[in-house]
Amino acid sequence: MFGRPRRFPGPFTSFLFYLILVLSVGQSNAIKFHLQSYKYPASKCIWNPAHANTLVIVTANVGPGNGQRIDVEIVDSSPQKNVYLSKRDIGGETRLAITTHSEGEVGVCFKNYMAGNFPAEQAAKMARIVDLDVDIGADAVDYNAIANQESLSGLETEMRKLEGIVKEIVDEMAYLKKREERFTDTNVSTNQRVQNFAWFTILSLCGLGAWQILHLRSFFKRKYLID
Repeated sequence: MFGRPRRFPGPFTSFLFYLILVLSVGQSNAIKFHLQSYKYPASKCIWNPAHANTLVIVTANVGPGNGQRIDVEIVDSSPQKNVYLSKRDIGGETRLAITTHSEGEVGVCFKNYMAGNFPAEQAAKMARIVDLDVDIGADAVDYNAIANQESLSGLETEMRKLEGIVKEIVDEMAYLKKREERFTDTNVSTNQRVQNFAWFTILSLCGLGAWQILHLRSFFKRKYLID
């Protein structure tokens, strides 16, 4: 007797599994670190990639610290060096929202200022704990608020999440396609320039060889070595 033939997952099943996997992973970046206090502190920036016109939610939970002031600034890595938001003296839980203007990376930069003069030993121990959470794209959307506002069921809310993730995947594929086209154009242009330079080198060598022959012929004629 023959057993039942095995069924392999179709393209739709594989795609659905991929979407569920992406949904479970998400694009949320969380980090916790100590931020040392200085009189003239340098910026400590946390960078995350983001596409243009993407919603970014930054949640910073700053621990207590006497005689210290933390300022935050959100910038990007574009040639314009856009500064989206700047806030002084944050404390506790601070929630910031921006929409990116260009492709690149979004940086959340912190500075911990020492407010006052302290002994060197005490100043070396002055630091505050920063718990940073950055949500980008579909993860930055509050679907619970949307569900309450539009009276969506649980399944409809999950479908709305999947819709946002699918849009991100399509945008990512379009971005990669655009980059591939740009790299292809650069490669073709470089090959054309190399080819033109090779032809220029060959023609220059041929011209130089012909000039040397004519010059030597004229020289030998002046010396009556040849007719």
